[in-house]
Amino acid sequence: MRKFLILVGIVVLHVDNNRVQGSQDIMKDLTIQFGKALSTCKKELDLPDTIMADFKNFWNDGYELSNRFTGCAIMCLSSKLDLLDPEGKLHHGNAQEFAMKHGADATMAKQLTDLIHNCEKSITPTEDDCINVLEVAKCFKAEIHKLNWAPNMDLIVGELLAEA
Repeated sequence: MRKFLILVGIVVLHVDNNRVQGSQDIMKDLTIQFGKALSTCKKELDLPDTIMADFKNFWNDGYELSNRFTGCAIMCLSSKLDLLDPEGKLHHGNAQEFAMKHGADATMAKQLTDLIHNCEKSITPTEDDCINVLEVAKCFKAEIHKLNWAPNMDLIVGELLAEA
C-alpha cells in the first residue's frame, strides 16, 4: 500500500509539473505572437527605446513595470490583434480565440480572459488609458506568476531573434 501511495504521489507531481510546463509553453507562444507587432507600434506611436526593457523583462519575477509608454505599446498591440472592444476593454471572444489559436485549450483561454477582465475591474481608472493598461498588465503578470505560468523570457527573446 505504501508503494502504491508513493507511486500515486509521483504520478500526481508529474502530471501537475507537465500541466505547469505546458501552460508556460503556451504563455511563451502567446507572448511571442503578441509581441510580433511591437516594432510597428513603436514606430507608429513614436515610443522611446526604454519600453524595450519592459518587454524584455516583462515576465521576470520581481521586475517592476512602470513606464507609461509600455502601457501605450500594449494597447497598440492589443488593438492590432483585434483583442479590444470599441471601449478599449478586452474583447473576450477575440481574446479567447487568440489564445486557442496559439495553443491554449478552451479552459485555459477562458481563464486567461477572466484574469484580464478581473484585473480590468480591480484597477482604479485614471484619465490616462496608457496608465490604465499598464496597471492591468501588472495585475495580469502577478496573477500569471501566482499560477506559475510565467514563461522564460530568455527563450522568448531567443525565438524572436531567430525569427528576425
